[in-house]
This record gives sequence, structure tokens and C-alpha cells, in this order.
Amino acid sequence: MSELLKNIDARTKLAGTNKLEILLFSLGTDIRSGRTECFGINVFKVREVMRTPEITRAPDMPSAVEGMVSLRGVLVPVVDIAKYAGIETGKKPEILIVTEYNGHTQGFLVESVDIILRLDWSAMKVPPEMLTAKMGGLVTAVTELDDGRLVMLLDVEKILSETSRFDDSHLFVGIKPLEAKRTIFFADDSSVARKQIENTLNVMNIDFMSAVNGKQAWDELQILAARAEATHTPLRNIIQLILTDVEMPEMDGYLLTKKIKSDPRFAGIPVIMHSSLSGTSNQQLGQSVGVDEYVSKFEPHKLAATLTRRLA
Repeated sequence: MSELLKNIDARTKLAGTNKLEILLFSLGTDIRSGRTECFGINVFKVREVMRTPEITRAPDMPSAVEGMVSLRGVLVPVVDIAKYAGIETGKKPEILIVTEYNGHTQGFLVESVDIILRLDWSAMKVPPEMLTAKMGGLVTAVTELDDGRLVMLLDVEKILSETSRFDDSHLFVGIKPLEAKRTIFFADDSSVARKQIENTLNVMNIDFMSAVNGKQAWDELQILAARAEATHTPLRNIIQLILTDVEMPEMDGYLLTKKIKSDPRFAGIPVIMHSSLSGTSNQQLGQSVGVDEYVSKFEPHKLAATLTRRLA
């Protein structure tokens, strides 16, 4: 694990290739079903993997939050993923995956970690409705491995939003609407992120169209571009900006941006990358495929300021 995290050069080459690396892990065998499911998390979100240190309980925490651990002098909240997902194993998880999300650090308790796989985002499919309902929206993408195992990619944003009991309504106070009407197109696979984007755009009086992954976004954008050509209308008169997440099944934000920037019909339309992968290396990856700006998720005022500047 440590060797992979040090190998930044190899990972930066993934930008624009529609590939990702995921760490596979298990939450244990569910007592009720007898099944052991395989989950995955993007390596870009992982800081380290360790044996679980002593956890200190804190009052008034959601049930899935086990407490806090001290990592190099910093208190880090710890979420029991099995408990959050309603999986009963009868065992105490011993492994802690330390993750970084939007500049914040937190730990996820799991039973075991497996291997790191490099996959193509085209192999990551939108989960079927039955699985989405069963897992409570916990999974954003699924893929089948060569050995027949089904891997489910976690919606980290949803987990952290719900386990923190975070009320974000106050975050939109003070955001000003635009004077002129504008329309943007955004793509994001997380229901939590989509809701906050929509709230921000509604406050700003910005019209929008959206997609739940990069492939759907590219297909919809192609339709808009063809419509603009047929009516001899500049595409930038129809949409004035494109906002995209990075991690999305079927096509990621890097490849989506690369396609947009290589298509002359989209000339003059800025592409803003909007992601919880907030590290410097991720921003550099975005720049390498031509993104105009990079904005961290769940900071509506920063998003609003960027949109105002770009759309003014």
C-alpha cells in the first residue's frame, strides 16, 4: 500500500485514460445472508491502512461513528462501515482505512483489505435499482472481476454526509443571484453532491441540465452540440459552462474534459472540475486534460464565486 501511494508518477498517467485504481476490502460475512461482499474505494482517497488503534468514544455521535482516534496528534473520526450499511458480522473490525475527503481526514473500519486493482471506468457500471435500494444508495458503481466477484464502489460523500449529521442549509446564506440568466451543464454520480449543486444553482438563479455520469453527460452534450449546429447557433449560447465530478462510472471527469476540450464545438465554454479529491496532484491531473478551474466539493460559496466570475 505504501509503495503505491508513493508512486505518484504512475498514477498521474491515468488522467484522460478513463482508468482508476481501487483498494478492495471486505466488511465481513453477514450473519443473516451468509454472504461476504466485496467493496472498493478509490486509491486517491486513501492515505494509509493500519491496524485499528484505540478508539475513544465521544458523546452524541451517530450510531455508525465509533468515536475518535489520535493519528500523529490529530483527532480523526472513525466510521464503522458495516454498521452503517446494516451488515451484522458478529466480529469487531480490526482494520482502519484512513481517507482524505475534501481536505478532511476520517477513518473507515473494515474487516480486511485485499488488493489494489487498476480498472477502466467503462467497466464500472451504474448499480441496478434493486442493488441501490438494498444498499440504501451506499454504492455508486459496480463491476464484475475476472474471478466472478462483484465489486461495489462506495459513495464516500453520502456516508460522511449522513454520519456527520451535517445540516448544510446555512452554507447558502449570502450567495447572490446572477443578474443575467445563464445555463450550465453538470455531471455527478453522488446524490448528495447533486443536491448541493442544485441548491447552489437555484440560489444563484442559474438554469441547469445534468447527468449522473460522464458517459451520460457526453451523450447529452453531443445532442446539444448537434442541435446547435442544425440551428446555426453557437453552442455557448445554449450552455455557458460545464461542471464535472472526477469519479463517475462508465466515464470519469478527466476523460469527459479531454473529449470536450478536443471538440471545437465547445470552444469558449469553460469546464470546471468539482471534486472531493482535493489534493494538489488531483488538481494537476485536471490541468493536464485542459480543465479551466478546480473547485472542491461541498463549499457552495467557493463554487458560487467561481461560477459568478466565469459567467459574469
